[in-house]
Amino acid sequence: MASAITTMEVAHRDGVLFFASGVSNSQETRESEYDREVQLLLSQNRSKHLVYFSSLSVFYMKSRYTEHKLMMEGLIRREFPKYTIIRLGNITWGTNPKTIINFFRNRIENGESVEIRDEYRYIIDIDEFRHWISLIPTWSCEMNLTGRRMKIIDIMNEYVYLGSKLNV
Repeated sequence: MASAITTMEVAHRDGVLFFASGVSNSQETRESEYDREVQLLLSQNRSKHLVYFSSLSVFYMKSRYTEHKLMMEGLIRREFPKYTIIRLGNITWGTNPKTIINFFRNRIENGESVEIRDEYRYIIDIDEFRHWISLIPTWSCEMNLTGRRMKIIDIMNEYVYLGSKLNV
């Protein structure tokens, strides 16, 4: 997230703090990672407008990760007078090996098998992400950035195989 924001004008707006250092792996099992994010959040300047990145998965999954994201959202609402909670799906950029696209790319590059489930995910590209980030208001709000709803097979074809289509 941070790499997509740093060059934007909104990133340099006085009084805005982008909190982009939380738990980014939806499969995370170490409690220390969840605790680390809570402690880091609570150490932030409460006089600033906090922008927090949550996940759309809080609406359709129940897991340790989504429970944590919901808890963090509640903590932000209670502790920060001005905030923007941004819920988004999977991003198409970056090097985090835990994002769905990079996870699949790495498995294929390493000759490992890939399970393609008949499921949907929400995919947002950097241009749409930046568009919505530039519209963050000065008041507290919550934004759901859905991007495109895509089947896993379509994500594989468009972003992982880059042209050579799978037929499943």
